Amino acid sequence: MVSNTLMRIVAPCWKPSVEGDSSNRGGDASGRADGLLWYKDSGNHVNGEFSMAVIQANNLLEDCSQLESGPMSLLETGPQGTFVGIYDGHGGPEAARFVNQHLFENIKKFTSETHGMSADVINKAFLATEEAFLSLVQQQWQDKPQIASVGSCCLVGIVCSGHLYIANAGDSRAVLGRLDNKEVKAVQLSYEHNASIESVREELQSLHPDDPHIVVLKHKVWRVKGLIQISRSIGDAYLKRAEFNREPLLAKFRLPESFNKPILKAEPTISEQKLDPEDQFLIFASDGLWEHLNNQEAVDIVNNCPRNGVARKLLKAALREAAKKREMRYSDLKKIDRGVRRHFHDDITVIVLFLDSNLISSSSSCRGPLISIRGGGGTPGNFIT
Repeated sequence: MVSNTLMRIVAPCWKPSVEGDSSNRGGDASGRADGLLWYKDSGNHVNGEFSMAVIQANNLLEDCSQLESGPMSLLETGPQGTFVGIYDGHGGPEAARFVNQHLFENIKKFTSETHGMSADVINKAFLATEEAFLSLVQQQWQDKPQIASVGSCCLVGIVCSGHLYIANAGDSRAVLGRLDNKEVKAVQLSYEHNASIESVREELQSLHPDDPHIVVLKHKVWRVKGLIQISRSIGDAYLKRAEFNREPLLAKFRLPESFNKPILKAEPTISEQKLDPEDQFLIFASDGLWEHLNNQEAVDIVNNCPRNGVARKLLKAALREAAKKREMRYSDLKKIDRGVRRHFHDDITVIVLFLDSNLISSSSSCRGPLISIRGGGGTPGNFIT
């Protein structure tokens, strides 16, 4: 049951169930919204089927996401494929929304220039998106200085010409479900950039050998400069360029000393692998899911449930765990409104991509279904007003 202290916090926002009832807004084509929940239970992409779901916890949804199926370049003769992006914003939704609007277009631009998909194409697209956002910060700095403290983690998956590319900057995660001796086992594909991981702290210390405070243990949590847990992102201009780490930025974001090279990086960690028939599905999710489910638990849910609506099943499992940790009923957690809801769990975005080996072997030349869908439907983050 909910403690008396917790009840005092949530009582002002207690209201009838905000997700999971029969009401919805928006048609199936762009997904459906049901209170704080948005979902697209099923659809087809060039390489198989997919399922998407988003749950809001913050006052403004800071997660954005997209799935693109079809041409991966601007050329008629370019490769076909599937693109997935999970953009977990912090400090506000602006950076995540910007990435949602520009990253895939940059992917297509650089794929066209090099006549093919590659890790170099993806890296260039990340850096071009970063530079464009920092230019926007420069333009808005005088009137809206707080945009310098806004950033976004960025997780991308691309299935193209029989290959899988995973690119990550931040702490979202991609997990593969692979058939192994009649069992579907979880294989983590992304490398996370969070200061809680010792290797990340070591990387930061090697990049900044003259700064004894590059990582600080604050309230039992490791943070870069005592401010932020992630070491890579798009945005966070105040930790990329010293010109944005001064007034009129809020004092809590300003460092006592200047710096001459970026503290955070935008370059993603990228992996590439050939897909095998044993590769069954991919789970892409912001860190809010992985706070409550481990890799194998998530893979087991996807493997044992019907495909239709399986992303929602993952969200529900994570929320049940979140409720259990606070010794409350799941049905009571669902009644808590956005804002206060953030005390119980983060915004969570999940995209499950099922892989059809027959389609994957032919998708580079064959024209599959053209899909362009954003998590939340329409303008990401605006389905709750």
